[in-house]
Amino acid sequence: MEFANLDLNKVYSYADYYKWKFEERVELIKGRIYKMSPAPTSAHQVIAREISGELWQFLKGKTCQVFFAPFDVRIPRKSKEDKDIITVVQPDICVICDPAKIDKKGCIGAPDIVIEILSPANSEKELKHKYDVYEDAGVKEYWVVFPQEKTLMIYTLTSGKFVPSRLMVKSDRVTSSILPGLSLDLADVFPAYDME
Repeated sequence: MEFANLDLNKVYSYADYYKWKFEERVELIKGRIYKMSPAPTSAHQVIAREISGELWQFLKGKTCQVFFAPFDVRIPRKSKEDKDIITVVQPDICVICDPAKIDKKGCIGAPDIVIEILSPANSEKELKHKYDVYEDAGVKEYWVVFPQEKTLMIYTLTSGKFVPSRLMVKSDRVTSSILPGLSLDLADVFPAYDME
């Protein structure tokens, strides 16, 4: 099947998604197809590398694990059957603390932390559609990174709703209620030179 042959008005499931072999990378959000952005910019790659590297070092020897795209996160609704799952996303980075959620296909269920690095092409998808999915699924922390502004905001799940942190800037250190002891220096995360 070719991507051009898909009916973009149809609701698809993970069972459909898993069979697709076309080159375009897509995500399913509530059964609807969303094309992923073109290859990330250099700044996006540097930021992803720095954050995932820091998390990998911090989590070494601990139960929680860090994963980065491409990595399928399936969000089940009524069952974990492929035919019943209509949301499959590929976060830039995620942390999963329950080993039972990890299988050969990726993650089944909400990661503890999801980190998305915005680009002009994906801002609406990340800030609206994925925000709603992550909140409903029970992601405990949703980090949104704004590369052009060199800022970061963390949404923490409190009583079933995301509560935003203040906007953090390059001179701040990031901590996490999910990972006590983590201290991430944003000056190390954002490139010192302009890559946009």
